[in-house]
Amino acid sequence: MSLVSVLEALPEFSPVILTGQPFKKLDFTAANTDLPGIDLTDTEQFADYVFGTLLENGRFIGVGGYNEHRVIYRRSAHFGDYAEEGRCIHLGVDIWAAAGTPVYAPLPGVVHSLAFNDHFGDYGPTIILQHTLDGHTFHSLYGHLSLDSLAGVQEGMEIAAGAQVATIGDFPENGHWPPHLHFQLMESMGDLRGDYPGVASLAERTAYLSNCPDPNLILRLPELN
Repeated sequence: MSLVSVLEALPEFSPVILTGQPFKKLDFTAANTDLPGIDLTDTEQFADYVFGTLLENGRFIGVGGYNEHRVIYRRSAHFGDYAEEGRCIHLGVDIWAAAGTPVYAPLPGVVHSLAFNDHFGDYGPTIILQHTLDGHTFHSLYGHLSLDSLAGVQEGMEIAAGAQVATIGDFPENGHWPPHLHFQLMESMGDLRGDYPGVASLAERTAYLSNCPDPNLILRLPELN
C-alpha cells in the first residue's frame, strides 16, 4: 500500500488545532481581487486583512492552500523573482489562527529536527516530526511557530498523539507572517533538517507534490474537500 492509501484507511487522527470556531477556506490566488490593493509587505496590514476582513474579526479559523497557485509570495525575495518562475505553489495547508494557539501532534512520532528559519517570508521557528505507519516512514512539518516552542525540544524526543507540540507564533518572529500554522507532510526529507520547501515553482510542482501528500489526509476538514 502507498502512504496515501495507509492514511486514507485510518478512521481518524488527533486534531492539530482544537477550536470551537468554524473553519473557512481562504483564497490567496489571483482570483482574490482584494490582494492587489493590499501592501503584502506590511505584515500588520496583511494580518488586519486576514483576521479582520476574511475571518470577520476572528469569527472563523482560516484554512487552505494545498497545491494552490498563490500570488502572495511576491511579498518576499525569499521565494525568488515571481516574474521569472519564482516559487508560487503551496505544498502544505495553512491554518490561520491567533498567535498563542496550541498546536498538537496528530499521531505518534519523534522529533526529526528543528530550526529557527529567520528570514522575511520564511518559516520562522519550525519543528519537523517523523512518523511510521504500516512500514511507511514520513514526516510532518509545523512552521511559523512561536520562538518559545523550540525551548527544550531535542531531536529524537518522543511525541505522543494529541501531545502539544508548539504554539502559533506572532510576527515578526514567525517569519513575518500573519499568525498561522503551516502544516505539511513529506515522505522523504533527503538531507534536510529543520527545513523543507513549503512552496515550489511551477516547473517543480509535480515532483514536490509527489513527495508531499495532501495534509487533509490527516486534518480531515470538509472545508478542504
